[in-house]
Amino acid sequence: MTKIHPMSVVDPSAELAEDVEIGPFCVVGPKVKIGSGTVLISHVSVTGRTTIGERNQIYPGACIGCTPQDKKYAGEDTALEIGDENVIRENCTMSIGTAQDQGITRVGSRGLYMVNVHVAHDCQVGNDVIFANNVGLAGHVHVKDFAIVGGQAGVHQFVHIGEHAMVGGGSIVVRDVPPFVICSGYPAAPHGLNSIGLRRRGFTAAQFAVLKQCYHVVYRENLTVAEASDRMKELEKANPADEALIELFRQAVSESPRGIIR
Repeated sequence: MTKIHPMSVVDPSAELAEDVEIGPFCVVGPKVKIGSGTVLISHVSVTGRTTIGERNQIYPGACIGCTPQDKKYAGEDTALEIGDENVIRENCTMSIGTAQDQGITRVGSRGLYMVNVHVAHDCQVGNDVIFANNVGLAGHVHVKDFAIVGGQAGVHQFVHIGEHAMVGGGSIVVRDVPPFVICSGYPAAPHGLNSIGLRRRGFTAAQFAVLKQCYHVVYRENLTVAEASDRMKELEKANPADEALIELFRQAVSESPRGIIR
């Protein structure tokens, strides 16, 4: 049975699974859907056309499905979708999308969003990410699975951060971060592979060696992007067992609309 604290306001049109828990002083709007096992601890606002999956924990002060901080937004019926098993800590904000993009902001599953994280309109965030305190994603940012962004970092609009990448605390990211790369600075610059993260996630020594070759091609041989892409195609032929990893790296470098960090 749904548990709704008597000091909360839940619109009767909201769709709540039977075992959702809503603590005191929460507000849930009419277009909201909340899945099984999700808990709004207290003082949480969920508005807009927002769908929240199962077994999420949302802490006090969070504003989920809020109106985009975009002067072009004119009240369109856009949306926010959140997956399962996320931990969304105090004062996080996640906005619905805008008509200038796909009209939907997406947040994946099993993420940790620490205090004061902002996920702006039209962001597309993958699974198993970690955003430390005060991380700010501007509009239209894409963050892929297993990425980590350190505290106080800011990410410019339209930037892409690749799988297993890591952004150091306090960084300002104005170009795309390829997968597997660690970066930091103002503006963020590459500092090798995310070696500790890759090993923790079970990457083998052979896989790490191949990725290190890719990194060397892109960042150590003074090649153009096109030249680096061609060299990585050669690496794919020489390492068929790791072709998918190399191709992930190659595509992120060669197809980046903003250009990668260099």
